[in-house]
Amino acid sequence: MTSETVASWFKPKPAWACSHRLTGVIAQHRGDITSVEILENSNSRCTHLFRDRAPRSRSRTGARLARAAHRQKRGICQTLQRIYGKRIIIVGGGAQVGQVAIGAVSEADRHNIRGEHISVDTIPLVGEQPLADAVRAVARLPRAKALVLAGALMGGDIEQAVREVRQSGLLVISLNMAGSVPDAADLVVTDPVQAGRDGR
Repeated sequence: MTSETVASWFKPKPAWACSHRLTGVIAQHRGDITSVEILENSNSRCTHLFRDRAPRSRSRTGARLARAAHRQKRGICQTLQRIYGKRIIIVGGGAQVGQVAIGAVSEADRHNIRGEHISVDTIPLVGEQPLADAVRAVARLPRAKALVLAGALMGGDIEQAVREVRQSGLLVISLNMAGSVPDAADLVVTDPVQAGRDGR
């Protein structure tokens, strides 16, 4: 039996205290849960999305999961990795972020036409602490493979955050700017559009 990665969503009834039943079924089938999301959560409704990988029969496990959830609805869907692919995250000052995004989207389009999936996320931010928090958060984002820092001046705690996320395997690209962040990045690029292209 081959190993496959499957995304399954459930609207369990009752909504409370059902996560342990769902994960228990996956564990019984020797599944490796790679991500869990609660898409909606209230006293009356809750939707769980599991992504797991296991050497198992999809139909047999799906039936057992449905019974465990006392389901209202359930389904199998494509994983976000298959649909959106790896993520390029662009953080920094608004004008520079826009220019980096032009390059990143152009390069992603070129790759996506050939069947590789790359998506681009941006967030314009200013201030040392908001930027440092954003950098650290990228390491926790699903599917994030590269971070591009776009701005005129970055240093201090942002530099420390860059060094931390690089240790987790995240590629960090910095524009050639003032401050200590360029010294901590994997790659320093002068042209913002080219920086976006290099993030692939």
